[in-house]
Amino acid sequence: MMTAKEKIDALRQEMEKENMAAYYVPTDDFHGSEYVSDHFKCREYLSGFTGSAGVLVITEDFTGLWTDGRYFIQAKEQLKGSGIELMKMGEPGVPTVEEFLINALKPGDRLGFDGRCVNGGFIKELKEKLSSKGIFFEGGYDLVDRLWSGRPKLSFHPVWELELSQSGIPRSKKLDLIREKLEEKGADAHLLTSLEDIAWLLNLRGGDIHCNPVFLSYLYITKEDCILFAGRKTVEGEAFDREVFSEEVRKHLEADGIRLRFYEDVYEFTAGLREQKVLLNLKAVNQRLLDYLSAHCSLIFSENFTTILKALKNETELSNMRNAQIKDGAAVTKFLYYMKEYKKKLAEGQWTGQPLTEMKAAEILEGFREEQDGYLGPSFDPIMAYGEHGAIVHYFATKETDAVLKAEGFLLSDTGGHYKDGTTDITRTVSLAAGPLSEEKKRHYTLVLKANLALLSAKFPKGVCGNSLDALAREPLWAEGLDFNHGTGHGVGYILSVHEGPNAFRTYRGRGKADVTAIVPGMITSDEPGLYFEGEYGIRLENLIECVEEENGFYGFRPLTFVPFDRESIEPSLLNNREKFILNSYHKQVCDKISICLGEKEKEWLKEETAPIN
Repeated sequence: MMTAKEKIDALRQEMEKENMAAYYVPTDDFHGSEYVSDHFKCREYLSGFTGSAGVLVITEDFTGLWTDGRYFIQAKEQLKGSGIELMKMGEPGVPTVEEFLINALKPGDRLGFDGRCVNGGFIKELKEKLSSKGIFFEGGYDLVDRLWSGRPKLSFHPVWELELSQSGIPRSKKLDLIREKLEEKGADAHLLTSLEDIAWLLNLRGGDIHCNPVFLSYLYITKEDCILFAGRKTVEGEAFDREVFSEEVRKHLEADGIRLRFYEDVYEFTAGLREQKVLLNLKAVNQRLLDYLSAHCSLIFSENFTTILKALKNETELSNMRNAQIKDGAAVTKFLYYMKEYKKKLAEGQWTGQPLTEMKAAEILEGFREEQDGYLGPSFDPIMAYGEHGAIVHYFATKETDAVLKAEGFLLSDTGGHYKDGTTDITRTVSLAAGPLSEEKKRHYTLVLKANLALLSAKFPKGVCGNSLDALAREPLWAEGLDFNHGTGHGVGYILSVHEGPNAFRTYRGRGKADVTAIVPGMITSDEPGLYFEGEYGIRLENLIECVEEENGFYGFRPLTFVPFDRESIEPSLLNNREKFILNSYHKQVCDKISICLGEKEKEWLKEETAPIN
């Protein structure tokens, strides 16, 4: 096993062979996905940093890893001894990747990258900024592949269909909508490369990315034709692998006018197109495809029509998502009761067997989810973070870090699931302390709760965007001189990615543009403020909320997640009367909706946990 330093040194030798001054390694796959399959984890392979977001840049005498505030603590630990410098995005004095390359590259230098894994929008902007230097952009080099012995293969798992009772709209009508948009834009065709968008449009799901029910694919749509590039060849290479597309699925696709071609054929196909007006998303299409298309076709750049359509859940999707949250709420509530009983028995010396650990606690929660009807699996790897691990925003326990849960401190649990009727994402932070929490911990917990309630209870006119609502959630923390270094909320997919745009509550201070997507009815977004104290503890409280129209024409939010907040961590004196009313109203809904799913002892505990706070 080579160390990170040895891998970087080996990569520099390959760069020298190709006369490259710098090499750019993103986290993306061929589709710009947020999460990627193991085959595409080149940045992780080289650096040892396992976070879901980050960019590696290697020059002759420098290696830097750029990542955002969710991963500062984690990256600092994982990069120790690697020789890789952590570049904290958005922090004062830290250049962006573009700024660094502008300063580092000299006239005539060659910048290398794998064009299949870098989006065309990034390269276009970089070329414009570096135009005066005469930099050569070399996108035909997957240098990591030369080093990575035993690199995982591309994954092709079975593709399955949603029933109409799940999707609400047949794919034929969705395709008609896209063709109408093509007509409006004056385009002959649309190349769709985003995996979530393709899965939503075709009412298909897969399993090619861990915890993300999507499948490797491209979709080419014209007024009369629709070609799906997906699936692999058989061993003989003459027919589709029936384990990927069953006979039934293929017949249904054919009936809707969708032709299947092999996944790998898309490059030959696009290179052969002539005189077509092709519409595509510059921020999503990879540079290799962009190069092929721009050679002989006219390009029209636009956001994917499917992205906003996907975010505006139809009535079937909304109804199903509400059902999924009730099931998930029951599972998580059972888990919280279990943890409170564990704490009590541990403190009284009545716990038999080994104390629980973070990983064991995650297994217990997964077991409660598996009891629920229609459960498909986790929507992301569980974040079960005890004590100081809670300050690592996206912490994942390993055998080396698996902390024992004691009768003290906080446990932060951020988990989610996919069900046949929707996707969930919830965070609760609970006290495991045998005695009363310190005043400081209760104060911090209650401030985060105030932030959560502020967003839940927001009322706003049409046209208000995510960045404005982000500020509403942070105000209770800002008033105390506190803040957190991640977005307040993200959109959530329907049996798709747990992180879905364009809706979000987020302000990029120092990291580009703020989120200016208007929040409208039909969008489902997370509400998850937090506070983090490195080396001590972290607190995050997350519900999913649905945007709805109020009687007066203003918009507001309806809670979708129904799980109690940790009563013993709340300091009532810090809540004003309005906040108490909102909290008590929410807790009444939790008790009404979840009690019927619980056993008698769990039900009694929930009744006490959700009793009104005066």
